[in-house]
Amino acid sequence: MSDHLWGGGRWKAATAAVAVACAAITAGLFGVGDAQAGTLSGTLYRDPTSQAVRWVQANPGDVRTPVIRDKIASQPQAHWLSNFDPGTVTSEVSGVVNAANAANQIPVFSVYEIPNRDCGGASAGGAPDLGQYQQWIGGFANGLGGRTVIVILETDALALQSCLSGSEVTARDQAISQAVQTIKRADANVKVYLDGGHSAWNSAGEQGSRLKAAGVQYADGFFTDVSNFQPLSNEAAYGRAIISYLQSQGISGKHQIIDTSRDGGAVGAAGDWCGDDNTDHRIGTYPTLDTGDQNIDGYLWVKPPGEADGCVYAAGSFVPDLAYNLARTAPDPPGSSDPNPPGDRGCAAAYQTTSSWQGGFQGQISVTAGSAAINGWKLTFSLPAGVSISQLWNGTLTTSGSTATVGNASWNGALSPGGSTQVGFTAGGAASSLTVTCSAS
Repeated sequence: MSDHLWGGGRWKAATAAVAVACAAITAGLFGVGDAQAGTLSGTLYRDPTSQAVRWVQANPGDVRTPVIRDKIASQPQAHWLSNFDPGTVTSEVSGVVNAANAANQIPVFSVYEIPNRDCGGASAGGAPDLGQYQQWIGGFANGLGGRTVIVILETDALALQSCLSGSEVTARDQAISQAVQTIKRADANVKVYLDGGHSAWNSAGEQGSRLKAAGVQYADGFFTDVSNFQPLSNEAAYGRAIISYLQSQGISGKHQIIDTSRDGGAVGAAGDWCGDDNTDHRIGTYPTLDTGDQNIDGYLWVKPPGEADGCVYAAGSFVPDLAYNLARTAPDPPGSSDPNPPGDRGCAAAYQTTSSWQGGFQGQISVTAGSAAINGWKLTFSLPAGVSISQLWNGTLTTSGSTATVGNASWNGALSPGGSTQVGFTAGGAASSLTVTCSAS
């Protein structure tokens, strides 16, 4: 029972020891990634309209705001689709995809619409039947627009099947397999991951068997630990064990996504699924596609930190005390030492080299507004020796010695809270990392 609404990823104590033992044995056989990332690269999309962002904007004077702003609201999180509405799904998806594309970022969708969701528990809902489910999936796929998108498809749908008969399990497996293929046909750039449960639930062999039955061979891999609290090392070992099992079944090339939104603290007692009343839980690794592990495509925040599971507070509601307790002792996110981090009332800048060649390179600077709208921005950075900018777009360039200053263009200076734009350029000389500061007006 793990989702945006309720959030448990509940686990069976009787299988926990088997799962961990299997993962540990297989880890030694399969090996750890050799400091390479998985199959994805790029910047994850941060939704400027998330519940955490809206709460920060509405409560600037709250003593909890700096922690929630800098450690939660500043981070990219999944966009959940959990309310069944075939008439609006295409426009909702395309709206998020277009906003992410404008920011040159990759959105993450958590699709949670399977019939008999959560076995009728606190997160019950979804499509009325499998026929309407496939129609909804078609509408979802139509909104993707051919862009690079990450899809977390049906949390707990494979790990939690205790309420289903044999024929119902088969029907669900077929529906998920068909859904993957529908999404893949609509968008060749999409990455789809199926439910892998987590390391303290089903054994790797059992979960791998369920993934195979549900068509993981058509997907890009599987996700684990959504809404749960299992340590990252346990999840990585469990993922390697599942990958090894799939390989033994002739299914290769599959990768793992790990939800790290709440795995930085205590694991919890047997049967622990709910974060509403447990202050020992903490946010874990900040979201990134640069995992350093060839088996793992991303560490994502699928369950938005601070949104309730439903055992104490209304499911899916943002509870500032939960968010604060999750984040208060966590380290600052990468890059938070910048003069103007995204949570401040200003702007932040991030540089990346997008391509290079003999004697030159192309770079991109992403500009992101803080917690308030801005009407203009200016970037300043030093050019390394031997580097000169030959062409720049989406801004106006002036140079004085080795100092480059870039002002906004007439059409991209105004940014909404959390909004982003990009500046690109080509330069002569060796590609170098640039430290860029941003000032807003």
